[in-house]
Amino acid sequence: MGKSQQTFNKKEREKKKAKKRKEKLERREQRKMEKEQAGKLSFEDQIMYLDANGNLTKEKPDPTEKIEIKAEDIILGAAPVQREVIETIRRGKVKYFNSDKGYGFITDKATKDSIFVHANDSYDDIKENHIVQYEMGQGPRGKKAINVIQIK
Repeated sequence: MGKSQQTFNKKEREKKKAKKRKEKLERREQRKMEKEQAGKLSFEDQIMYLDANGNLTKEKPDPTEKIEIKAEDIILGAAPVQREVIETIRRGKVKYFNSDKGYGFITDKATKDSIFVHANDSYDDIKENHIVQYEMGQGPRGKKAINVIQIK
């Protein structure tokens, strides 16, 4: 007769699988017994209430603490975005402009912010220290000056 094809590792794996199956079956039987001992719960025992903090409780909440909410106060979807109104035409001084690269920065007269400007967005040739008039726009990296006109 030939030698058995089962190795030690195969036997150990089979033992572990059988043990897991047995434990699972025991847990299932235990849950069944606990359920039968508890008996059927009535509808009232199954009801849960929501308290003011959003937690589930078995006690009924006090009706005097009830808060009335109007249907028109409920906002569905995303909250409305409040956009700030920006002056359309602004003034500033060219802080830096490189005509070879075609871009520079304008210092806003009112806010003292540094705003990017590109040569394509300018009607006139602008140079450093020129006073310019422009409109605010949105570029790929933030605020951008468009429709730039040289004043002085």
